[in-house]
Amino acid sequence: MGKVFFEVGSSTLPADAAAAVEATAKFIKDKADAKVDVTGYTDKTGDVEKNLELAKERAKAVREALKAAGVAEDRINMKPPVSITGSGDNAEARRVELNPGS
Repeated sequence: MGKVFFEVGSSTLPADAAAAVEATAKFIKDKADAKVDVTGYTDKTGDVEKNLELAKERAKAVREALKAAGVAEDRINMKPPVSITGSGDNAEARRVELNPGS
């Protein structure tokens, strides 16, 4: 459905998140039984525990944007945050993913 990318150390919803939020809201509203899984990810720099908490706060910010766009809270599944390891791009890792839910 979409991805929302965040700045380092921030859980403030970026201005460019609107497109992903709107597309997800439209998908959910168009399908009576559809749900969305919201998962926050962290990059591999800094303190792991702080990063996981930040990923959770980012996911909450996206959830609130979805609710503001008219998505019922019971159609939003909050998934546990995921810590990225390995050699991936840190900017790509600081994201919240929106995927079709179960």
